[in-house]
Amino acid sequence: MCGRIAQHRALQQYMRYLASPKRLASPPSDAPIARYNVPPSTQVQIIHEHDDQLHVEPVRWGYAPFWAKGKRPPPINARLETAATSKFWKGIWCTGRCLVPADGWFEWVKDPNDPKKKQPYYIRHASDAPMLMAAIAQLPKDEDDTGGFAIITADSDQGMVDIHDRRPVVLPPDVAREWLEPGLLPERAEDLARHHAEPVEAFEWFPVDKAVGNVRNEGSHLIEREI
Repeated sequence: MCGRIAQHRALQQYMRYLASPKRLASPPSDAPIARYNVPPSTQVQIIHEHDDQLHVEPVRWGYAPFWAKGKRPPPINARLETAATSKFWKGIWCTGRCLVPADGWFEWVKDPNDPKKKQPYYIRHASDAPMLMAAIAQLPKDEDDTGGFAIITADSDQGMVDIHDRRPVVLPPDVAREWLEPGLLPERAEDLARHHAEPVEAFEWFPVDKAVGNVRNEGSHLIEREI
């Protein structure tokens, strides 16, 4: 599961980390995005490739194909195990691969003595480097269309499974660059996400302030380790 992320660095920093030789459609901003508590259903900056150029644009977090809209809330995550083949996701798996640049994500752990109490944890690179989360999207068709995207998730393992049994697929820069290629075969895209994503040992996690549970709360204090 990945239901809340932090995206606080400047777009320029994420693009520098991606280190793509492809030309940018427009210069990325050097102003911090400064979003420490990004919830679903909001506009989130994503990276995609089109006409041999990299584009960065805001897209709504949550996706449903036209025939499924209104039947349930748009899913915000797509399971790696089924995303490449299911009717729901297959279309955008083939044509809408993108990246969500991020700094970390949040998960909530139930108190074993009181299931009504939950402790939020922040998960980030152990080096605090940026993240490049694999995602699939229906890009906006015009100014009135917000599009929609979902983050690819896979099983957790080792110690992270104690926090949550699912985690976003985070790609190292060289793999992320290949993931964006429009001509990439769907089978190769699945192989990249399944076998070349960053391992659990690349991350660290720690408890943070419960204030992150309210989407109206913002600020760098939300990602600071709770002592």
